[in-house]
Amino acid sequence: MSFRHAVAPARSVEDHRLRIEDLLNPLATRGSETAPMTAALGRRLATDVFAPLDLPVFRNSAMDGYAVRAAAVAVVPVTLPLAGVVAAGNTDQPVLPPGAAMKVMTGAPIPPGADCVIPVEHTRSDGKTVTIEHGRSAGEFVREPGTDVRAGQLLAAAGTVLRPRHIAALAAVGIGELTVTRRVRAAVITTGDELRPAGAHLLPGQIYNSNGIALAAALTDNDADVVSVAHSTDDPAEFRARLAEAVAQADVVFTSGGVSMGDFEVVKDVLAELGGQFGAVAMQPGGPQGVSVVDDIPVLSFPGNPVSTMVSFEVFARPVLRRLAGLPELPISELPLLDPVRSPAGKRQFLRGKLVDGGVRLVSGQGSHLVASMAQADVLVNIPPQATDVAAGTIVEVHPL
Repeated sequence: MSFRHAVAPARSVEDHRLRIEDLLNPLATRGSETAPMTAALGRRLATDVFAPLDLPVFRNSAMDGYAVRAAAVAVVPVTLPLAGVVAAGNTDQPVLPPGAAMKVMTGAPIPPGADCVIPVEHTRSDGKTVTIEHGRSAGEFVREPGTDVRAGQLLAAAGTVLRPRHIAALAAVGIGELTVTRRVRAAVITTGDELRPAGAHLLPGQIYNSNGIALAAALTDNDADVVSVAHSTDDPAEFRARLAEAVAQADVVFTSGGVSMGDFEVVKDVLAELGGQFGAVAMQPGGPQGVSVVDDIPVLSFPGNPVSTMVSFEVFARPVLRRLAGLPELPISELPLLDPVRSPAGKRQFLRGKLVDGGVRLVSGQGSHLVASMAQADVLVNIPPQATDVAAGTIVEVHPL
């Protein structure tokens, strides 16, 4: 019996997902690299980061106002002579004379001898003197060194996925580069004689290649580093060449097309010879699936219909890639389905839907080729294998896209 016509029982979605997780889990130990702070957003820290200095670095003013000794304004109103102006960035340290005031800007160093700041709105000044109408206690509106963070204090723990707030704190203590977990390097190979690049003239029987761009976008959106996007015709020699290039530079390779039961299934034909496993998963769309290991690199093979490719990525690859990247799991919710559904027995169906009116409504068309319709969806509706007739109003599991 030939490989092409040997039909094994369909695997469940859960079993196939576990198989892919087992293949990709070793990428959790993929190592680290140095990234400049300007490129650190969204990266995952590989090491703890400790503050190299106190923050604030020096005593400075929290307000635009006047630096004084609290004892000098114990009784108000009081008029004090002005002894100068200290701006933010002033590196001199003029000493405040007894019984005087110095005008200070927000962030400016507190002059030695001063112990509080009077906000400008509580004063009147003629440029030579200042009349203070509200007294202040020592320490008011003075930022002391280390009140934000002390030198040696943990600033961000290993595993933190850096958001703008982390970048702000790390930059404030003068850190210019970070040790971050290396992103998963992913390569994409699309297959099919019928596919043409955007902008090319289409002959009868040809279509534009959307899967390469779409898979690259999905990988990037989940923090993978897309190292190549290639296309192969249905010629086995060409596919072998593209595959060799991909596994030489990637941690994981994604292929699209060539995995079904037809006569020109180049991906299955080549990878099966290398030990790849291909067969049906009990789902719709995206039933034909394949997993292989080539030169120790996992290769995940999805069917070529555009919706099948994207649903396969969402169901099998996206959750594990997000976990490897340290990104939060996307929340799965339960909502009423606003349309009735007939679903094939024994297959888990993933329908494209849109959140409306406290429920989810199916977008027009559920065929695996209807990629434009999928653009209108913001969720996948998970219909379990045992559900064949789902009435409107039934509570269903909803996965965000």
